[in-house]
Amino acid sequence: MYPPQQAQYDRAITVFSPDGRLFQVEYAREAVRTGTPCVGLVCKDVVLLAAFKRIGSPLLVADSHEKIFQIDKHIAAASSGLVADARKLVDFARLEAQKHRITYGTEIPVENLAKKIGDHIQMFTQYAGVRPYGVSLLIAGMDKRFRLFETDPSGALFEYKATAIGAGKKEVEVLFEKEYKDGLSQPEGVRLALKALKKAVEEKLRPETVDVIVVPHDKKQAAFLSKDDIAKHLNDSK
Repeated sequence: MYPPQQAQYDRAITVFSPDGRLFQVEYAREAVRTGTPCVGLVCKDVVLLAAFKRIGSPLLVADSHEKIFQIDKHIAAASSGLVADARKLVDFARLEAQKHRITYGTEIPVENLAKKIGDHIQMFTQYAGVRPYGVSLLIAGMDKRFRLFETDPSGALFEYKATAIGAGKKEVEVLFEKEYKDGLSQPEGVRLALKALKKAVEEKLRPETVDVIVVPHDKKQAAFLSKDDIAKHLNDSK
């Protein structure tokens, strides 16, 4: 809780505090930190994303709870934070990818799309009457090489070999620093991603609560792993 004298600086996104902070952006980051975890890894032959879905009711249709989205055939994104904000950013990203394809006749480079998303997010930190996006994205894709980017509610953009967003981010990063290495195969990468999710969540992982998508080198076609494949990898990662 911030001191009362600082309360005046968290009323609008355009007001800096005396120590140079935008409190609304920091609050948006808190929405991400309490979100369910997602991880991304660059492997030798694929780049992959894995996400945990918290199914709060047996009446909920698990497939309706999306954490990973296909942006274009060679790009996917995973989200942590406000689901509605994630859907809005995904719609923006898909539109930008299609505009590039129609204009230039080629697939949009992963970095170009990531920068467009970051610029769009940053715009919502500059104007009165708006609020920041309460979500972070992991953007994974393949053009000349595998790329993995993380967005922040401030609009900042970073590229990683392996990273995480959402709850348990710090613990997962410690795990990746110890166990991630260049040249992982797809099975090794999936098992490490599932091990990271296990470290970030308290409940037992089940195939229906995990989504995994891979973008391979050869076909450049993002594809979700089947629940049977996820179950096999969960058993192998015990």
